[in-house]
Amino acid sequence: MKIATIIARVLLGLIFVVFGSNAFLHFIPMPPPPQGLAGEYLHAFVASGHIYVIGALQVIGGLLLLIGRFVPLGLTILGAIIVNIWLFHILLAPEGLAPAIVVTVLELFLVWRYRDAFAGILRA
Repeated sequence: MKIATIIARVLLGLIFVVFGSNAFLHFIPMPPPPQGLAGEYLHAFVASGHIYVIGALQVIGGLLLLIGRFVPLGLTILGAIIVNIWLFHILLAPEGLAPAIVVTVLELFLVWRYRDAFAGILRA
């Protein structure tokens, strides 16, 4: 189980470091924005500079997972981002749910493996 934890931690960390870095370096070509409200949302996201904050948080959370230090903090940061990914796809663009499912499965597995670190917030 320890090897599965390391694989999940590194994979989730790489996903967020790569896609978070893309907010700054633009090495992954972006498709044209979708039509309607989802496109307007993404336009506001980019025009306001909010994309840089989220990109930085993705890189920080991913690096914490890759380094293996403060993994619960990295999972907490990325958990909030994953919730927002789900909300975007459920409410605005349901066609992109597959990557959200993958990162959610990895996140939930890691939260379960590091459950002792989260016991304090779950205690009654």
